[in-house]
Amino acid sequence: MNLFYTPEIEFHHSSFLLSEEESKHAIRVLRLSAGSIIHLVDGRGGMYKTEIIEAHPKRTSLRVIHVEENYTLSPYHLHIAVAPTKNIDRLEWFLEKATEIGLQEFTPIICAHSERKEVKTERLEKVAIAAMKQSLKAYLPKINPAISFAKFIDSQQQDVQSIKAIAHCVDSDKKYITNSFSKGENYLILIGPEGDFSEQEIQYALQAGYTPLSLGAARLRTETAALASVLEISLLNR
Repeated sequence: MNLFYTPEIEFHHSSFLLSEEESKHAIRVLRLSAGSIIHLVDGRGGMYKTEIIEAHPKRTSLRVIHVEENYTLSPYHLHIAVAPTKNIDRLEWFLEKATEIGLQEFTPIICAHSERKEVKTERLEKVAIAAMKQSLKAYLPKINPAISFAKFIDSQQQDVQSIKAIAHCVDSDKKYITNSFSKGENYLILIGPEGDFSEQEIQYALQAGYTPLSLGAARLRTETAALASVLEISLLNR
């Protein structure tokens, strides 16, 4: 299936014009021609089956044959807030795999022990788009700009619908996702930096109603812990 990301398309469109970049990819790279069938996704759950009417490398025109709404709609909403890794490739790796498995929202949080203080969301969005297309999904995760830990906690105070949890390494009574969480919910999980959350951050989250979360006995890297959370939520909702 040839899949293209076209966020500008709407459900009511009967025809559509590919951007110059996507036209070049379709005609020059994939060597598609008039009559070829391609599929478009809008990142909001729309899957569009289309036919190439005019195969032009700068402005390929399409006829919309069929539209499917809520394509690959998830029965839950997962928001992962992660302290960005020093090596940005590791954070991109997490986002790629999480998008493939099932992630609806992502926020980089800057913590006291964070090794990286800045994150370029433009690059992360490109990684997520590629992963969405690779996994034949029609929903693009929402990628929020980086925010400090305290400001993030404060910004989520009005969200009373989500199950909120913080995965930290301090010895304490903690809960496992599969034993304590319910299916079909909204989840918000905090994953700290390599040096873990500070004691003040942990207490701040607990006072805000976050459940201490265990991901097992092994000490995991930041991106591994984040991906393990995504996978456990996915398995919980099967």
